[in-house]
Amino acid sequence: MAASEREKRDAGEWYCCLDAELEEIRSRVRRAVHLHNTQSPDERGNIIPVLADLLGAAPADALIEAPFHCLYGANIFLGQAVFINAGCTILDSAPVHIGDYSMIGPAVQIYCAEHHKDPVKRRARLEIARPVTIGNNVWIGGGAIILAGVSIGNDAIIGAGAVVTRDVAGGATVVGNPARVLA
Repeated sequence: MAASEREKRDAGEWYCCLDAELEEIRSRVRRAVHLHNTQSPDERGNIIPVLADLLGAAPADALIEAPFHCLYGANIFLGQAVFINAGCTILDSAPVHIGDYSMIGPAVQIYCAEHHKDPVKRRARLEIARPVTIGNNVWIGGGAIILAGVSIGNDAIIGAGAVVTRDVAGGATVVGNPARVLA
């Protein structure tokens, strides 16, 4: 029996992102995200329960400011006291682990999907999902972009507006596009 597009995605294989099963999951998550983004802060709390229930892990002391956007939710794993500022987008086609006490600045984007380089396959909507891992006590400045497959070590700092295309060592500070270690 052929694997479903979701099974291919989860196995780290090329899959078609325009699939009925994946769309059903994304629709459910869009509704939860909409509720999170439209409730008053007093009613919402740190993360609206319907969204928290869809996430892979969301401790009570993790906080996601509105507006927020994600694709699947179940692939997002938040550590203790994680803070995600307003306007963050996590395209979690693969697992995204954000370590304890990490702070994600406003308008940060985390992308797990890579579209095919072959234009014919790209037209067929083929993509591959690669995980993103963010260590403990990481600070990601506003507007930074973290690309698929990147790991960021504990205590690292990602400068505002940086485009992180490769792994960042623990304790390092990176800035720029593409992000490079600050001397």
